Amino acid sequence: MDQDFEQEDGPQVVELNDVEVRVLGALIEKEWTTPDYYPMTLNGLTAACNQKSNRDPVLALDEAVVLRALDALRSRSLISLVQSAGSRANKYKQRLTDVLELEKLQIAVLCVLMLRGSQTVGEIRGRTTRIHEFADLQECQDVVDGLCNREAGALAVQLPRQAGRKESRYVHLLTGAPEVEESTENPEHERPEAARISLQMEDERIRALEGEVRRLDQELQRMREEFAVFRQQFE
Repeated sequence: MDQDFEQEDGPQVVELNDVEVRVLGALIEKEWTTPDYYPMTLNGLTAACNQKSNRDPVLALDEAVVLRALDALRSRSLISLVQSAGSRANKYKQRLTDVLELEKLQIAVLCVLMLRGSQTVGEIRGRTTRIHEFADLQECQDVVDGLCNREAGALAVQLPRQAGRKESRYVHLLTGAPEVEESTENPEHERPEAARISLQMEDERIRALEGEVRRLDQELQRMREEFAVFRQQFE
């Protein structure tokens, strides 16, 4: 049984953290490339998130981190929990592409941007073949431009051209506007290791949870005060 959630009519713009992007990107990829194993179990999805191929950066997320991301995404109607008769394991399917009302060509481009970071149009075209094979570079460029100029909210952006590089690169905007570094010399050597990126993702998650706990504490205190005032009316 597919436990879906109601959503507002019309395409939407969403903002996610890096772990949520990796989870959704992996679900989108497997939906198209291995449909026999989709929807996915938590175990299978965690392995897909941590693949060493077709991932940049390569991560080492544990199931607890992936499950927290799934819970957050489910609360925003971006994934559905699927419970199959005779199966003990819960399975998950993505709803991002439905929420954003994307076509297959757009899904292919957005998926590789979610899983492999900034890329040129040529790289995007070469990496989308398992979902959609673009006829030529121009067709791929048109789709990328469409995501950058989407009326309902841009999903990608062209980065400033780096020194020594002939082609511009593009990134998705699902985590917000990218930070553009001043120095572009030898960027590959300045990329932080995957373990550090994974730790940063978890730190962001913890900070968000701490903020939510503070908000709930404040709400509980307010309710206590209101109840105390209410009780005084009967004393």
